[in-house]
Amino acid sequence: MNTQNTVEIIPFSQDLKDHIKTLNIEWLQKYFRVEEKDEIVLSNPQEEIIDKGGLIFYAKYNDEIIGTVSLMKVDENTFELSKMAVSGKIQGLGIGNKLLTHCLVVAEENNINKLILYSNRKLLPAIHLYEKFGFAEVPLGNVNYERADIKMQKNIP
Repeated sequence: MNTQNTVEIIPFSQDLKDHIKTLNIEWLQKYFRVEEKDEIVLSNPQEEIIDKGGLIFYAKYNDEIIGTVSLMKVDENTFELSKMAVSGKIQGLGIGNKLLTHCLVVAEENNINKLILYSNRKLLPAIHLYEKFGFAEVPLGNVNYERADIKMQKNIP
């Protein structure tokens, strides 16, 4: 059975707010540490992302939330792809692909010209995924997270 067809991307709703925190803390604890800024944003997704003009999406599979991604508003034309996480127990099914594809469609529909993201070079599968979707490395500049050592950007035609 092709699992791709049974994964649904759904928008944020208040009853799902804890999933963004659970999914992100799982991978943060595995590879890095949960920073103060993570704790603030992940504990208050409505206030920190949605109310500031951003969007949050979830990947739902067999009635379970197994992935998440956010588009955080930087300015009118630029959004940061952020807080992307897929449950460790279900990786390798193309959930990240599906979440990224959805974000790019949403960006086009909303006339967002540029997506940026911050990551870490040791997350090779993630970096590879971003490159596959047309993100390219740009100068790092000022970053909010100590784990971030690479900034990538994709211009949307």
